[in-house]
Amino acid sequence: MNRLLISIKGMVLFAAICIATGCKKEFLRPNPLSISTPDATLVDAKAMYAVLASSTRNIRDHYMDGTFAPAMFTEYLFTESMIDGTTDKTFPSRDMNRLVVPDGVLNDPSYNRIGDCWNKAYDAIKSASLVIYNIDKPAYASDKEKNAVLGTAYFHRAFWYYLLVNRFGDVPWISKQIASPQLDFYSTGREAILKKLRADLEFATQWVPETIDKGKISRAACYHLLTKVYLALGAFDEAIAAASKVIDGNYKLMTARFGTDVNDPARNVIWDLHRPLNKTSAANKEEIFSVIDRYGMPGNVAAGMTSMYIFTPNWGNTTNAIMTPNGNPGCSKVNGLEIPQVEQVGGGVNKGRGTNYSTRMIWDDANDLRHAPGNWMRMEDLVYNNPQLKGKDSYYGKHLQLTDDQGRVLTKDTIRNWCGGWPHYKLFIPDPIRVQPRGGNTDWYIFRLAETYLLRAEAHYWKGENALALADVNAVRNRAGAASYTNAGALNIGTILDERARELFYEEPRKCELTRIAFLFAKTGKAAGNGKVYALQNFSEVNFWYDRIMEKTEFFNKGVKTVAGDEFTLSPYHVLWPVPQTVIDANSQGIINQNKGYVGAGRNLPPKETID
Repeated sequence: MNRLLISIKGMVLFAAICIATGCKKEFLRPNPLSISTPDATLVDAKAMYAVLASSTRNIRDHYMDGTFAPAMFTEYLFTESMIDGTTDKTFPSRDMNRLVVPDGVLNDPSYNRIGDCWNKAYDAIKSASLVIYNIDKPAYASDKEKNAVLGTAYFHRAFWYYLLVNRFGDVPWISKQIASPQLDFYSTGREAILKKLRADLEFATQWVPETIDKGKISRAACYHLLTKVYLALGAFDEAIAAASKVIDGNYKLMTARFGTDVNDPARNVIWDLHRPLNKTSAANKEEIFSVIDRYGMPGNVAAGMTSMYIFTPNWGNTTNAIMTPNGNPGCSKVNGLEIPQVEQVGGGVNKGRGTNYSTRMIWDDANDLRHAPGNWMRMEDLVYNNPQLKGKDSYYGKHLQLTDDQGRVLTKDTIRNWCGGWPHYKLFIPDPIRVQPRGGNTDWYIFRLAETYLLRAEAHYWKGENALALADVNAVRNRAGAASYTNAGALNIGTILDERARELFYEEPRKCELTRIAFLFAKTGKAAGNGKVYALQNFSEVNFWYDRIMEKTEFFNKGVKTVAGDEFTLSPYHVLWPVPQTVIDANSQGIINQNKGYVGAGRNLPPKETID
């Protein structure tokens, strides 16, 4: 059970804002344990970096925690790119209006991990705060070493606050090291927090080393995150300058074959870029910041990245099977078959089902390697492999088809069992510990140069510099083999978002980026591609985030229901997630604001607009 009070490796126990599982009332009672001082343990830079390692671990677990729905998965349920496809269950977060509520289930893989997103963020922030507020305690080799430690701590705090303010808006700022129980937190304004992150990261870019071991924070990572913060603040010139520091530095987009499969003529650079060990290879000049998770490595995630389970369709479902045109169940996930399909693509459940937008609409160039055969897997690439068909059904070994010659659909559930395809080059991760592979341990990109280009493109867009924005988009497209766009006048934010969707699947926190962009449209008053102008005054009622999802997806608010009867619903106020009610209730001597649209927002106070 999560607690309001969290210890840091037994060194210090300090009150942070966390979420409980919502199942036990005793969570609401403060339970102060022993408080210890960090003086005796934070003796040098190595000890300080050891504390910050807990934040890095949380970043890794955000993407892969061994479950069938890590916290980052929830990000994608609130975008135009993905829905929860486990239609055999009646409770996943599809009917958002009913289920995404402050006192709902907010920390369960079967629903969503909104609570975990809050909890992991503040757990990491408390580690960074311990370092920041005790920065003068250790003995350092030099001021340079001390400032590098401080800059790294600033990065970690900024990383998680950037996610918080684009998920929840106004949130509490931890302004000091807390050495005793505290129940009087108040919300701080999103803009004030972003300004603080800006100052911290500007410091970090001056002191964090340029060259660092893989898996640790480099100066380029600080510039990359600073670019995002500048964008969020509307500081577009500064965003361009920060992104350019990375793009014009020691990094480059990978265009030539490299790494573990370099001698396989059937593969290409896009495949190479996403092989587990290639991500942090010395030959990879594109990687800026990755988390490392290797099979057998101490502290690794036991189940690794379950990508071949989460994101691939339930093609071998025996209950609502994909039938052959002759009326027989066509596929089997049993391992060791004559046609070993489960070993080749994984035993998917389609928890993360791509929308028509992400699997079909955005692919506008047949030469794009990211959507090419071998890299991108289509349902029609699979075959009928059920051994019971052999010698009895002529379709054995032939490619799947959704309909027969009379147009009859050959599966009872087109949401779970069928989709427009998936990025096999990203999701295929060998799994040495399971007979039926689900994915495995792998390094994973957090920041990559391709995103830096697209961030700079966005900054140019906001300034009206469409030709420069188009050049940055084309750099990413061209590397993938897609032709350049040539009409700068036609570029809008959708152009950049589409390229992000093509390039950054399950790397970018897409809901955060869409919300950040929605805030910018409301802040700047610039007309969006749909012709609408937005405002901050009614942000929770009318916003770009909601309008884009409604425009691009075929599910929400269109009366679409699953085979279990669940209807896909969504509202504009979901642009910001609900602060878990357990958090608000436990903070008995202060006020943590609830976001507009959710029950409890009526008791809000104006957020703090300055940070001490």
